[in-house]
Amino acid sequence: QSTWGSYPNANMANTKQPPKVPETLLKRRKQNEERRVKQAKANLANKKKAQDKKRVIFKRAEKYVKEYRAKAKSEINLARQAKKTGNFYVPAESKLAFVMRIRGINGVHPRPRKIMQLLRLRQINNGVFIKLNKATVQMLRIAEPFITWGYPNLKSVRELIYKRGYGKVDGRRIPLTDNAIIEKSLGHCGIICMEDLIHEIVSVGPNFKKASNFLWPFKLNTPNGGWRRKYNHFNDGGDCGLRESQINPLLRNMV
Repeated sequence: QSTWGSYPNANMANTKQPPKVPETLLKRRKQNEERRVKQAKANLANKKKAQDKKRVIFKRAEKYVKEYRAKAKSEINLARQAKKTGNFYVPAESKLAFVMRIRGINGVHPRPRKIMQLLRLRQINNGVFIKLNKATVQMLRIAEPFITWGYPNLKSVRELIYKRGYGKVDGRRIPLTDNAIIEKSLGHCGIICMEDLIHEIVSVGPNFKKASNFLWPFKLNTPNGGWRRKYNHFNDGGDCGLRESQINPLLRNMV
């Protein structure tokens, strides 16, 4: 029997209720969870995309190797056939040249100076890849006392790009440490990796100009043992002018 002033529900009042979680905190937790799930899905998708791209790059590299080998084999076969019939096999003229500046700025006539500027050869031992045609050959002839040039082979091109390759990204000189750098700048041309870039340069493909301009002019070392005589032509025992395939041993010493 309850008397005046007694509280029958006192026990119930003393039981502790769990504190209510604020609505904002619940929303934040939910958002964080959604973000985590979304990020996990994105990471999975990116991983799959990267694996697919890796597969594509590997297949392309494989295709290029077969192409290079087939070309080398056909050259050997043609030379053998010509020899068998008592003829000489003359290989096709190279479309690709590697041009390198070997002299400074003292006493340079304005015309060769302008040509070297157009070729992006602003420093000694700078080198660039050039597509050979009537116009570029004439330019090279004018600037010949200040440059040396020749026809690089696949090995030279590959060594230059892998060891000394820098790309021009937003006007800055960026080392080619990742295929993503190449894809960002040349992806619209179908060039997504180093092997694509090498193939485009070696074969002088339709996007050669874009690929060559993407590559920052190569900064090379002075050759081991130094130059012989910069002021004389290569044919006269000097260094300047056309040296055809003899550019390859020189590049081995400079890379």
